Amino acid sequence: MAEKVLIFIGTKKGAFVMESAPARKEWKVRGPYLPGRNIMHMAFDPREGTLFAAVVDPWFGSRVHHSTDLGITWDEPKSGPTFPAESGLALVKVWNVTPGRPGEPGVVYADVEPAALFKSADNGETWDFVKSLNDHPSRPNWQPGAGGMALHTIILDPVDLERMYVAISAAGVFRTTDGGVSWETANKGTRANFMPDQPPVYPEYGQCVHKMVLNPSQPTRLYQQNHCGVYRSDNGADQWTEITRGLPSEWGLGMIVHPHNADTIWVCPGSSGYEHWVPDGAMAVYRSHNRGDTWDKLTKGLPQKDAYVDILREGMAVDDLQPAGLYVGTNTGQLFHSADEGDSWHQAPSLFPGINSVGTATL
Repeated sequence: MAEKVLIFIGTKKGAFVMESAPARKEWKVRGPYLPGRNIMHMAFDPREGTLFAAVVDPWFGSRVHHSTDLGITWDEPKSGPTFPAESGLALVKVWNVTPGRPGEPGVVYADVEPAALFKSADNGETWDFVKSLNDHPSRPNWQPGAGGMALHTIILDPVDLERMYVAISAAGVFRTTDGGVSWETANKGTRANFMPDQPPVYPEYGQCVHKMVLNPSQPTRLYQQNHCGVYRSDNGADQWTEITRGLPSEWGLGMIVHPHNADTIWVCPGSSGYEHWVPDGAMAVYRSHNRGDTWDKLTKGLPQKDAYVDILREGMAVDDLQPAGLYVGTNTGQLFHSADEGDSWHQAPSLFPGINSVGTATL
C-alpha cells in the first residue's frame, strides 16, 4: 500500500516536488531544484527509483539530468544527446525523457527538437541516435508546429518490447514493431486541415499530434489530442476514430488516461492554435468514461472567470491510486489537483513559474 504521493513539477525556472499522504489533502512543496533552468519534462523510473529530467540550460544547452534521492540532488551529466556530424542536425532541446520497460534494464529514451529519437542503454550516461527513424522516406517533408519541429511523445508497448510509438509535431504518429529497425506511419483517420475553412484532409503523414496516451491494461487502445481534434484507436494505431464531438474545441494540448480503466480519459481543451487559453477564460477538464463517445464537463473548484491560462502537452498527470488523483498545471504557474478523478479541484499552496510538465509517483 502506498505511503506517499509525489508530484514532479517541471517549470520554466526550475523543478519542484510536492508530497502528500495517500489521502492527498495536505501537500508539502520543496524546491526549486536546478533553479533557473527550463525543465521541459520530469519522469520517475520505478525500476531503480531514479528521477529523470529533460533540462534546457541557458549556458550549457539541453541535457538529461537524473536524481537518485527524489529530486533533492541532481547529477551534472557529462554530455547529452548529440546528433552525429553527418546528420547535418543540431540539438535545440530535449522535450521528453521516457524510462524503458522492466524488460529493458538501463534503457532510457529521449525525444528532441529537431524531431529525432535517442536511446540510452546505461541509464542516460550515453546516448545513441536512432538513425532508422530519421531515415524514414517522409523525413524531408516534416514541418515544424508552432512550438518547433519536435518529437515530443514516446509510447512503449508494455507487453511487446519490439513495439513503440512516437508523436511528432508536425509529422504525425510513427510506429515500429521490430524494436526500431524500421518505422511506419500510423495516421489513418486523423485530419490535417490547419487553415480556416479548409476541407478535411487525411494525408499519410503531416498531422500535428499534440499528445498521445496508452493504458497498459489494454495496450492496443491509444488516444491522441491532435491540433485537429481528439482521436481513439482500438487496434494499435492501424486506424483512428475521431471523438471530438461533445468538446468545446477540437484544439488542445494535454491528455491523460485512467491508470486502471482504458475507457476513461481526460482532456483540457484550448480555444485554438491562435488563442492559447481555455475557452471563454473559464477553466474546465472534460472526462469520458466511454472511450470518448460522450464527455462530462468538470469545473468544481476551477476558475470560471478571467482564467486566460493554457495547459501544455505535459501539463496533465494522474496517479495510480483508487480513486485516481489528477493534476493540472498551467503555463502561468497554478497547479490544480483532484483526489476524486476530477469531480472537485483544489489549488496547490504554491504559485510556480510557468509549468511545462507534471508527473507522479506513489511510493
